[in-house]
Amino acid sequence: MSAETPATPDYKSTLNLPQTEFPMRAGLPKREPGWLERWARIGVYDRLRERSEGREPFTLHDGPPYANGNLHIGHALNKTLKDMVVRSRQMMGHDARYVPGWDCHGLPIEWKIEEKYRQKGRDKDAVDMVEFRQECREFAAGWVDVQRDEFKRLGITGNWADPYLTMDYRAEAVIAAEFQTFLMNGLVYQGSKPVMWSPVEKTALAEAEVEYHDRQVDAIWVKFDVLRPVAEPKENGRPHESIVWTGIDNASVVIWTTTPWTIPQNRAICFGPGIAYGLYEVTGTPEESWAKTGDRYLIADALAEATLTAARLDTDMWTKLRDVTADELAALTCAHPLRGAEGAHGEWDYDVPLFPGDHVTDDAGTGFVHTAPSHGDDDYQIGVKHGLAMTHNIEADGSFRADLPIFGGEAILSANGKKPGGANKAVIAALQAGDALLARARITISDAHSWRSKAPVIRLNRPQWFAAIDRPVGDGQDTYGETVRARALTSIDQLVEWTPKTGRNRLYSMIENRPDWVLSRQRAWGVPLTCFTKAGAKADDPDFLLKDPAVNARIIEAFEAEGADAWYQPGAKARFLGADYDPEAWNKVDDILDVWFDSGSTHAFVLRDRPDGTEDGIADVYLEGTDQHRGWFHSSMLQACGTTGRAPYRAVVTHGFTMDEKGMKMSKSIGNTIAPQDIVDQYGADILRLWVATVDYTADHRIGPEILKGVADSYRRLRNTLRFMLGSITDDAPADPLEMPELERFVLHRLSMLDDEVRAAYARYDFAAAFQAIFQFATIDLSAFYFDIRKDALYCDGDTLRRRSARTVLRLLHERMTTWLAPILPFTMEEVWLEVHPGDNSSVHLEDFPAPRPGWRDDALAAKWSRIRAVRRAVTGALEVQRRDKVIGSSLEAAPFVHVDDETAALLEDVPFNDLCIVSGITVTTDPAPDTAFRSEDDATVAVVFAHASGGKCQRCWKVLPDVGHHGHDGVCGRCDQALG
Repeated sequence: MSAETPATPDYKSTLNLPQTEFPMRAGLPKREPGWLERWARIGVYDRLRERSEGREPFTLHDGPPYANGNLHIGHALNKTLKDMVVRSRQMMGHDARYVPGWDCHGLPIEWKIEEKYRQKGRDKDAVDMVEFRQECREFAAGWVDVQRDEFKRLGITGNWADPYLTMDYRAEAVIAAEFQTFLMNGLVYQGSKPVMWSPVEKTALAEAEVEYHDRQVDAIWVKFDVLRPVAEPKENGRPHESIVWTGIDNASVVIWTTTPWTIPQNRAICFGPGIAYGLYEVTGTPEESWAKTGDRYLIADALAEATLTAARLDTDMWTKLRDVTADELAALTCAHPLRGAEGAHGEWDYDVPLFPGDHVTDDAGTGFVHTAPSHGDDDYQIGVKHGLAMTHNIEADGSFRADLPIFGGEAILSANGKKPGGANKAVIAALQAGDALLARARITISDAHSWRSKAPVIRLNRPQWFAAIDRPVGDGQDTYGETVRARALTSIDQLVEWTPKTGRNRLYSMIENRPDWVLSRQRAWGVPLTCFTKAGAKADDPDFLLKDPAVNARIIEAFEAEGADAWYQPGAKARFLGADYDPEAWNKVDDILDVWFDSGSTHAFVLRDRPDGTEDGIADVYLEGTDQHRGWFHSSMLQACGTTGRAPYRAVVTHGFTMDEKGMKMSKSIGNTIAPQDIVDQYGADILRLWVATVDYTADHRIGPEILKGVADSYRRLRNTLRFMLGSITDDAPADPLEMPELERFVLHRLSMLDDEVRAAYARYDFAAAFQAIFQFATIDLSAFYFDIRKDALYCDGDTLRRRSARTVLRLLHERMTTWLAPILPFTMEEVWLEVHPGDNSSVHLEDFPAPRPGWRDDALAAKWSRIRAVRRAVTGALEVQRRDKVIGSSLEAAPFVHVDDETAALLEDVPFNDLCIVSGITVTTDPAPDTAFRSEDDATVAVVFAHASGGKCQRCWKVLPDVGHHGHDGVCGRCDQALG
């Protein structure tokens, strides 16, 4: 540059460039704890309750997690979903209350204390009951504090200062009172039937406490020798002339089982009345087979080959003699396979009848089901129907009673449940010695395990306390049915909304087919079954159970003051019975209630009794994982139907399980788990929350490093949009929306439409839809369209209508974007809100979703701008080709010709189309387009012919215009010259 050439002025300082302290790098892990401290300091939750007085309440009742360990990713997903419900309902005008709670009783906590005892070599049974319970209480309290801090770190809002705990004295008193309601309504009885039993934990388990895992077991094929027909088979009351007994008298019925230890408890054999059976004879045997030439077996036709192959017989070593009918089978009786066994002392010298059973199939086994009424649901029902004797051979620890011949003391499992005990081996050996074993194999099955000890569980007949679900309740609350089952099924169909809808079918089927509720557990930590039985009376005697309101009231009063420990204090029986009853004449029941009865009762002491509960004791929504159809949803339904006559909730929302990135179930042993705290430490809680908001939580979903990277990228894109918005917002007086340019009016229309969409998505608990609607608006409507167009006016205009209008729209966008996203990203939206509304008491979480203003919605304008945007996309597509080919570097170097139809040309006359396309000039024409014109794949009616813009480049706004350099300020266009003043 020569000394005579004047330098071009630097106009950068004259531009209205964005100014904000809102950083692009969020630094969430370090900054989020500060927001938590701020919310606690200004009391956001309590202030919301004060401000919400008079509003329609909305209550999400918290399903209590167990207080026995750090949070896992399922906890994080669950509590975040709940938080999104509560926050969004509050911001849509409700008084949305959330009382977090914990399940503090039961085996999960008790098991941890026992583990500690085992490590110290201490015998739990030698510890004073109240002392042991106190250790359980202290353990649970410690984990409540840990989990509370972990939940709060995730940004979960709620009444953390006063949560509910099932071990609080008041809660224990209410749980006992709810049980007493069952008692007084005639639903409680003592019975003896098979229940899920954990030999390791020595207690009955609920179905919800059981999970299924593969394990190897011994499968055996056992021969039951036919003794004789028990009666002459008949048809229509007359002898069946076609039946010939040839061969059946000296045949054996073959059964198959994967629980050899149940054979000593066998009392019958069941067959399928619709299954085809045959009589098969062995014609030859290899040396390794236990079958013998001439043996005859009764087997289902569909399973004969598999059964005889298991016996190591080739297909040419047996033949079918004839068909065998159901009538013939029903007339048979067999000998127990241990009949006459050495050392049996006649224990099994009884007959084994055959009965038809609809539960028998020919999918696997032999078509005959060995039936032990003490060890299976179907077996039990057959036993009751036909009056079979119940056996009591198995003790609480899963071992045979000591005085049982041959097998006394043998255990089904090892002490820790990790390995088989000697029971199966001993039974198999006895069967083999008595020539009753046809075949055996090691196979893998899916079997029930305790989800705490991870040890297999068994079906075991032991005296337990039950709640009858098919007895008339007798409480006068028969609006929805007379029995617990009827009320539950009516509630499911008529009173509850289900998200997803499949939740209805799942719970309905479970309750429709479930047996009576096993209430009792043989444990120490929990609320006892607060009842007394008459000494010497039988369980079916009318006065077996004491039903005295005065006794009940004394128990509840004591529990309120001292907790459930009062039941186990010395002299408790006499104290509660009072002067009206002789303590020697009554027995105190010391079993504890199923922990699901505890959690099922929470509606009573949280919703009904707390000041922040509900007027009718019914929650607006329960939200838990799909496993709670057999857990909390289920037990809460049964419990409430027994005491209040209907479901305790109006809606149920269910989420699936969280899998790893490959879709595998998370397991510590596999090493594919992800701890919420690790995500929070690396990315921040808002990234974890955003992941929750982007998955279809109603189905099983995935998480992993790559997925989280994608979520973090979406967050960065959103944050960039918000940062641009913040950079141009000021306190200037807004322009009247009615005077705004069409572009701003179109954006306000989109805001109005989006408001409806976001509210509807939140209302139906579809957080992914809510976020995607906002995110698409932010990235497509704002960043790629509106902001891209208006940054020229925001940066370069003076005090013009369009700049004032744009800044007004930015403020309106800020109000809505921050509040809409606050339920999902509470930390980030608080930061964005305070950039515009600073103040010690300011918080986005004290705001509601702003309502759209009258006049914003304009469907005709929206239709017009839909067409304008379509033409714009064709222009930007054409320019992208020129940029790719290095013909231009910036779209401002272009002044294209746009060929459209007459109607479209008329639409474009009313708008500054060159500004919309971010070009320096544009010519809209209805002339036919040349064949070489650019046409987009989306709209062939628009054709674009590229042309360079003519004139000079404005040194301030960079547009190429003919008037550049012809104004008072050097090197600028007329618009910039006017802005410079």
